[in-house]
Amino acid sequence: MIRIGKISYWHVHAWDYTKQAQEHPGTEIVAVWDEIAERGQAAASKLGVDFHANLNDLLARDDIDAVIVDAPTNRHQEVIVAAAKAGKHIFTEKVIAPTLKEVNIILDEVAKNNVKLTVSLPRLNDGYTLAIRDILSQGVLGKITLVRARLSHNGATANWLPEHFYSLEECGGGALIDLGCHPMYLTRLFLNEMPQEVSAHFGYVTGKQVEDNAVSILTSASGAIGIVEAGFVNNHSPFTLEIHGTEGTLLYGTPENELLLRTSVPGADSSEKWTAAVIPPARESAFHQWVQHIENDTTADENVSLAIDLTKLMEASNLSAREHRAIRIDELSK
Repeated sequence: MIRIGKISYWHVHAWDYTKQAQEHPGTEIVAVWDEIAERGQAAASKLGVDFHANLNDLLARDDIDAVIVDAPTNRHQEVIVAAAKAGKHIFTEKVIAPTLKEVNIILDEVAKNNVKLTVSLPRLNDGYTLAIRDILSQGVLGKITLVRARLSHNGATANWLPEHFYSLEECGGGALIDLGCHPMYLTRLFLNEMPQEVSAHFGYVTGKQVEDNAVSILTSASGAIGIVEAGFVNNHSPFTLEIHGTEGTLLYGTPENELLLRTSVPGADSSEKWTAAVIPPARESAFHQWVQHIENDTTADENVSLAIDLTKLMEASNLSAREHRAIRIDELSK
């Protein structure tokens, strides 16, 4: 049994990960720490486990093997480094950290202490992603020229997001670093190359401290372009993926959860019309994969690699919007 310490209930998905840990036959939550003691004590009481007002006290426990991190984004370096130094395996909400410099500090401690790190990038495991990767591997779209991904909701206009999600200090940004993480890592994945340059534009529809409407444009060495869109101010806006190539196009979520393919590659079944591709079931969640890495002494190489690229693209996007210019990835401080 892997015994878990829960680090903070700041994030809106904190209870989702708690539920996954409770339902997994190989894990159990045994203690809670929270930067807000009242919130942490309430969570611990609800779970019937210990609450620690001091994080070091939780991390010093020999009966805790691993931690789930849902602390404010600006505290990720602090708490993840402390957990790694204590020899605890780490499952964390995206992003690993807001800047590449912080990520490298975290990864250095993870490697030094031989702990298993997995980042919650859940849409990597969804059926449409698996189907798209399979289709792309067949080459029926030709050379990829453009990937567009959009994810948005009405959290700011309908006032259901927690107020601290509008804190620039705690979050490191708004709609893009929160919701936009998902279309960002998917766009990076489907481009199949790390973009060289990023140009982002932020909107402030509701006058919050952070952006509630955002677009980031990624430019790659091959000439392919990625367009990442996110917002807290859109009602009835479907999750949308478009992947275009020299020989064909894939469309998903416009608005139905259907994956449509059309290609001009000789011998393909969809040369004359749009064809619905088969979407397989989702594979095991990132949390389940993390548990397997702990049990089997393996590492989440692709997950962590994409998470590193995600931070690079987010940091470049934030810099671009703030400085009103395109940012090259190689400008980022390491």
